Amino acid sequence: MSREAHVPFYERLGVQLPRPTHRLCLSYRDIEDLLAERGIIVSYEAIRRWCNKFGPGYANRLRRQGSCGDTWFVDEVFVRIGGVRHNLYRAVNQDSDTFDTLVQKRRNKQAAIIFFRKMLKRRGQSPRLLVTDKLKSYSAAHREVMPSVVHSTEQYENNRAEVSRAPTPQRERQLRRFTSPGQAQRFLAMQGVVVNLFRLRRHCSRAIHYRAFRYDAFEAWRRAAYVTTS
Repeated sequence: MSREAHVPFYERLGVQLPRPTHRLCLSYRDIEDLLAERGIIVSYEAIRRWCNKFGPGYANRLRRQGSCGDTWFVDEVFVRIGGVRHNLYRAVNQDSDTFDTLVQKRRNKQAAIIFFRKMLKRRGQSPRLLVTDKLKSYSAAHREVMPSVVHSTEQYENNRAEVSRAPTPQRERQLRRFTSPGQAQRFLAMQGVVVNLFRLRRHCSRAIHYRAFRYDAFEAWRRAAYVTTS
């Protein structure tokens, strides 16, 4: 189906399905129930296909609006895909915004080199400081890919990346595990961008400022989804 055939439906519906899927801890079946309560009958499989079709485009447009900063914190976390343990490499900046992810089967120097090159190619710039844990493969990949960048492995310095990965196991449980590396890569790449947009640090703002930030986030999402308000 063409994009034009879907956009009026999203405008009339007043909700963009990839946003509640990735922003809130809702499964496709949960969203199906919410839409059914409003008289809109769609299957959870249709919702999944819409998210897969439109979500990456939204994420790319949102990603271009953000910044990767000059300090990169890199960490990896284990995820089970089809019963096999894989490694999810993640990079966050000094604001705790996730700006890159990569699912790989191995956890060695070559895997770290692939992730570092992916970050540099997508961002087009090198960081001022790279922070990782003491895993030897990070040091080896750093010496080969970006030797001019300062590399820190101080204890506790990488806590920012370790704390920011908390949403990943939550979504993994909600989806009842990932079924393939491709599915995990698509979903987690989209999730990171959406969480960045709507993570407004409410505890640091007055109510009036928080509402203004939230309004700006909704407007940024509407621009990315090409949805206008009437």
